[in-house]
Amino acid sequence: MRIVFWATFWVFLADQVTKYLVVHMMDLAHRQEIVLIDGYLRFRMAWNDGINFGLFSDGAHWARWVLIALALLISVGVLWWVKREMPRRAGLIAAGLVVGGALGNVVDRLLYGAVADFANVTCCGIDNPYAFNIADVAIFLGAAALVFLPAEKEA
Repeated sequence: MRIVFWATFWVFLADQVTKYLVVHMMDLAHRQEIVLIDGYLRFRMAWNDGINFGLFSDGAHWARWVLIALALLISVGVLWWVKREMPRRAGLIAAGLVVGGALGNVVDRLLYGAVADFANVTCCGIDNPYAFNIADVAIFLGAAALVFLPAEKEA
């Protein structure tokens, strides 16, 4: 469980530090967009009160609390699964990625009422309207690893 804790801790810390630096220190909340590599990478402020790609973002106040509860429930479920199955090191790290990312987005919902998304990748003249953050990447990679990695247990 120590591996899960440290993976969770570092993902959570990286997510919250980058959000603070970009949204507040670089003032993205006010500036709305900062071009880093023209045509490829920019910071674009997006307050996501739904789930991935803004799904279920109807702005209802109760939805915020449902999504917080859902993220916490999923985190508890992942931790329960780890305790029960005792997966290999990669599975423990993947679980930590999911839990750390979920907790990072929960903190955003508690502080701001929505998740602070800011990284926007585009290419080849296509204007990608979606933004993401470190928590989103961690959740995606962790969930994919849990699904696709062999589920062998530690000896």
